[in-house]
Amino acid sequence: MFVLVEMVDTVRIPPWQFERKLNDSIAEELNKKLANKVVYNVGLCICLFDITKLEDAYVFPGDGASHTKVSLGFFDDILIPPESLQQPAKFDEAEQVWVWEYETEEGAHDLYMDTGEEIRFRVVDESFVDTSPTGPGSAEATSSSEELPKKEAPYTLVGSISEPGLGLLSWWTSS
Repeated sequence: MFVLVEMVDTVRIPPWQFERKLNDSIAEELNKKLANKVVYNVGLCICLFDITKLEDAYVFPGDGASHTKVSLGFFDDILIPPESLQQPAKFDEAEQVWVWEYETEEGAHDLYMDTGEEIRFRVVDESFVDTSPTGPGSAEATSSSEELPKKEAPYTLVGSISEPGLGLLSWWTSS
C-alpha cells in the first residue's frame, strides 16, 4: 500500500546553487535527503510529489546558505490506463475528464473523475527508471542534436480502479 504523506522541513541551499530556480534546488535537496529512505512512522519514501508551500528564506551568520521552510508531499507518478477504470467509462471531450457511467435501477448516472480528487486504487505494476546523470560523453552528444532528452519520472506506479470500492473516495462515502 502506498500513501501520500505531507511533511514540513527546512532545506539548506548552498550558495553555489543560487543561480538555479529555487524550486528545482529545493526539490533536488529533498530528494537527496528523503528519496529511497525509511522515515519513522511513515515508511519508505519513494520520491517528492509536490512542494505545496515555500516560506521566506533566511541566511544565517557565518553560513552563507539560504534556509527555506517547505511543505511537501511525496510521490511522483501514478498512471491508471483507460482499461483499468470502472466500466463502462468514456472520455468527455468537453470537460476533459473520464466519466464512469454508473448503472442503477433508475438508469445510468455519470460519475466524473475530476483532476485532483482523492482516489483509492490498486497497484498492478511498478517501474523504476534510473535517472542518474550521465557522463560528459553523452552530454556532448545531446547538445549537438536538436532533440532534448525525454524526462522520465524515476518511479511510476500503474494502478487500477476497476474493482468495487476503488475510484474516487467521494463515490463510496456518504455526504
